[in-house]
Amino acid sequence: MSFPDSFAWLPHAPLHRLELDWLCQAGVEVALLRLDLIDPLISGNKWFKLVQHLAAARQAGAQGIISLGGAHSNHLHALAAAGQRFAFPTVGLLRGHPQDTPTVLDLQRFGMQLHWLGYGGYRARHEAGFWGPWQAQYPHLHPVPEGGGGLPGALGCLPLRDQVQQQLPALGWDDYHGWWLAAGTGTTLAGLVLAEDGAHPVHGALAVPDDHGVAQQVESILRAAGRPAQGYQLLDASRGGFAKVDEPLLAFIRSSEQQCAVPLEPLYTGKALLALHEQVLAGRIARGSRWIFVHTGGLQGRRGLLAQA
Repeated sequence: MSFPDSFAWLPHAPLHRLELDWLCQAGVEVALLRLDLIDPLISGNKWFKLVQHLAAARQAGAQGIISLGGAHSNHLHALAAAGQRFAFPTVGLLRGHPQDTPTVLDLQRFGMQLHWLGYGGYRARHEAGFWGPWQAQYPHLHPVPEGGGGLPGALGCLPLRDQVQQQLPALGWDDYHGWWLAAGTGTTLAGLVLAEDGAHPVHGALAVPDDHGVAQQVESILRAAGRPAQGYQLLDASRGGFAKVDEPLLAFIRSSEQQCAVPLEPLYTGKALLALHEQVLAGRIARGSRWIFVHTGGLQGRRGLLAQA
């Protein structure tokens, strides 16, 4: 077992223009940060959120990682793939009851040991003492929050701003007006807020309902970093529920993919792009403005979600 030198391995995400007719008509320019292209398995923003957690596990002398997620979890998928690639054990605590989604089958194939908590058991993850029994059962594993969250997850996302800054000249841009991305736990958004330190606003399209506590998690991360809860905006893009997928969203994704040839998924990036589309059509995005839109990956999860739609 050996945790990777995750800082040295940190991948570089390409940035390119997003060509869509409604952006052109509105005179709005968007550059797409393709985190979905950084790795075939440890994809999207997940590796960046894992960087500091793996460093902490290595420093603590842990042998592996235990974490949480659902039956389509991009976080658990990336974690299990990392465990297989770098030969450290992983354990997943899953929401709900046993089911064989494409993601779950991959987790098993990657060697992750799974425990199904039911729904009530999973809701207890925020309660004091939740981790106690699991750490007693797996004393050599380092616990990582759902989605790779918390301040360590956010700090791992700081390099994203530098990667964008390095690629602006190739676009002919000298600056941008702000960021757009999906928010599932708010960790990546908080990391970008910390990286920007007030220089550019960060807009997060909430892919989950308000009762998932994303706003509180972002505030908690910023507070832990000693920063004020400002420099960002959260917009509801949940479509009425967690993992809610409807025909207007799917039609928008199909149309967008046909135009720009960028694969999207309906839970996060697809919802965030639709939220931006709605803001542009409503005239809330200024003509001539330039934005960085983050493709947070998650394409593996679309296999099961699109099958259910």
